[in-house]
Amino acid sequence: MYYGGSAAPIRIDDRVLAHLKIVITTKLRRGESFTVSWPHGDGEPTGRSSIWLHPAVPLRFVFDEPVAPDLDRPYLAKLANAANSAGGIHLTAEDIDGSSGRAPGHEPRGARHDHPVG
Repeated sequence: MYYGGSAAPIRIDDRVLAHLKIVITTKLRRGESFTVSWPHGDGEPTGRSSIWLHPAVPLRFVFDEPVAPDLDRPYLAKLANAANSAGGIHLTAEDIDGSSGRAPGHEPRGARHDHPVG
């Protein structure tokens, strides 16, 4: 994800980014601003970052995979509720690097019983 005039991407696992894209675009379409925070990944200085998402700031989503992942309604609701809170969305290291191979709130592929969002 690229935000503002930065040439450096904010690297987020595709499954998490697909969910974030829905929540972010919904909020920005309504003219609502909020924060997204995440810990720095390996090879970056120790710490964490936060951005203030605002409709007037350019935003571009870039995915590694050509096929969009299935979306999970409970995880979308969790992110939307966080976006509506004073603290905003807080991603984990697992969200950033995809080390679990799935977005938080997701069961491993093939074990899911929910219905994907169309």
